Order: sequence, then structure tokens, then C-alpha cells
Amino acid sequence: MELFNSALGKNITFIRPAYFIIRGFIGLPNMKYYYVFLFFVYIVSVLGNTAVMAVIYLDHNLRTPKYVAVFNLAFVDLLGSTALVPKVLDIFLFNHNVIPYNDCLTFLFFCYTCLSMQSFNLVVLSYDRLMAIIFPLHYQVKVTCRFMLFLIASFWIFVIIAVLISVSLLTRLSFCKSVVINSYFCDHGQIYRLACNDNFPNDVVSFLYPVIIFWLPLVFILLSYLYISYTLVKVATLQQGVKAFKTCLAHLSLVVVYFTPVLITFTLMEKIHPNNRIINLSLASVFPPMLNPIIYVLQTKEIKASMKKIFKNFFKSKIRMKTSSAM
Repeated sequence: MELFNSALGKNITFIRPAYFIIRGFIGLPNMKYYYVFLFFVYIVSVLGNTAVMAVIYLDHNLRTPKYVAVFNLAFVDLLGSTALVPKVLDIFLFNHNVIPYNDCLTFLFFCYTCLSMQSFNLVVLSYDRLMAIIFPLHYQVKVTCRFMLFLIASFWIFVIIAVLISVSLLTRLSFCKSVVINSYFCDHGQIYRLACNDNFPNDVVSFLYPVIIFWLPLVFILLSYLYISYTLVKVATLQQGVKAFKTCLAHLSLVVVYFTPVLITFTLMEKIHPNNRIINLSLASVFPPMLNPIIYVLQTKEIKASMKKIFKNFFKSKIRMKTSSAM
């Protein structure tokens, strides 16, 4: 942390509060029902993503580069939802809205790491579709499990370092006015604007990060699909093109669901009302994890076939156990 500390070697004392207060919605009555709604979304997300991870782990036929990416997608969705929703419920349903300084920064780290990693997961999946459609004969050579693991690990390292930098820069700020955060979690943008000393580095981070973590991945995804469309129009028949593009529709729908609220929030920044920021970020954090297993994973033939096979084997083993016990 001292690397980012502007007081290093100087006689400057930072005023760090013992705690922050998470305010939540401003001036809206009965918003506890919204957090109850988030709870039910979270339950669906946990069940769906746990099922997907279990199926991929149990079925050796799914140990392919595509499903390495899908497993990571489910893992990030599960981790992100679990890092956010239970704490939010504790804050607003049980009135524990006072959170210690260090706990708040930890909360921020996990929430932003998972939110950012969701963006790069969509990049990995779009890259997989690009290679599968453009280079179908060379796909198994170009996209291996080792390469996919390397790509995913690289994104994890990048995101963790990026979020650590933003958290570290918060530690150089003094909070001598308010400790009330106008958000539903320890939100970076809402925290650094409470500081009473120079927060220019945090301003730079809040400008650069949306470009690097959200806009650039979205541009890559859109360009990849433009290239896929161009290639299909050029070399494939209409029927082949429609069939190939159908494999991309679920992914494209997730891109829309995830990037729309995130980009609105992080592009408008302080111009957006805190209530709208809460709704946008909360939906971006919990809706994609809930929808991913439903509209992306569970609609694929391989996953369906694998789940049927697992359930069939499970019921067969149950029948054998009952038969043997009866004898």
C-alpha cells in the first residue's frame, strides 16, 4: 500500500475513519422488498451455477476448452453473487449498515473483481466462438485447454492487479467530512468523492477503468461478431449461416444484459443519480449470474445430454441400492 501513499517521506497524516455507513436508496420507501427480490435471484444463481460446475466436473466429455471457459464463467458468477448479495441482505434487512474501514475495502475488492471478471469472461467466450466458426478445421489446434487456462489466468491476474491498485489508492485519502456512502455496497466512485484531500489519481482510475475493463472488451466482442457475420455471408449458405449464428445468440443476449447497465453507470459516473446507480449495478451484478446457466449453458446440447446421463446413472444406482437392500 505504501507504494501509492503520497505521504511517504513527508509529515502528512491521513484521516481514516473507523467505519463507513452504507446508505442505500435515497427517499424511496419499502425498498426492503427490492433486496428480498435480490435474495431470490441469488438463490436461482447459486443453484444454476453450482449445477453447471458439477456437471462439467463430473462429465469427462466436457473437459474441452469451451467448457473450461464455461466452468470459469459459472465460478465467477457464483463467487460474485456470494460476495455481494449476503452482505447486502445483512446491511439492509438486518440494519447492519455500519461497516469497518478495512472490511469495506475488502468488500469493494471482491465485488469489483468479480464484476470486472464477468466482462473478460464474455471476451473469452466470444473468442471461442470466433475460432470455432472462422477456423473450424483448426479449432482444436488453435484453442486447447492449456491455452484457455492461460488466457483465463491472465485475465484473472490483470483484474486482481487493477482492482488492487484502485483499492490501494483509496488508502491515501483522508475522510474528514462524511462517511456516508450513497450506494448499496462499498462503491469506489462514491467512496473517493467523500475525500477532503487530493483525489486526482482516483479520478484518473475512475476514468480509465471503464474504458479498459468494459469498453475495450465490448469493442472486441462486437468486432469479433462483425467478422463472424462477414465470413458467414462470404463463404456459407444462408442455412449454414443461420445455424452457425444461432450458437452465438445466447452469448450476445448475455452481452446486452451485462454491458447495458454497467456502461450506463460507469460512463455517466457522478452524473447518474445514486438510486439509478444502485439499480444498474445491482442488476448487472446479480442478473447475468442468474441468466447465464439458463440462457447460455443449459440450452447447449452437450450440457443437456450430460445432465440426462448423470440423472439416469443416479437413479439407476438408487434402484440397485434398493434392490440389494431388499435381498
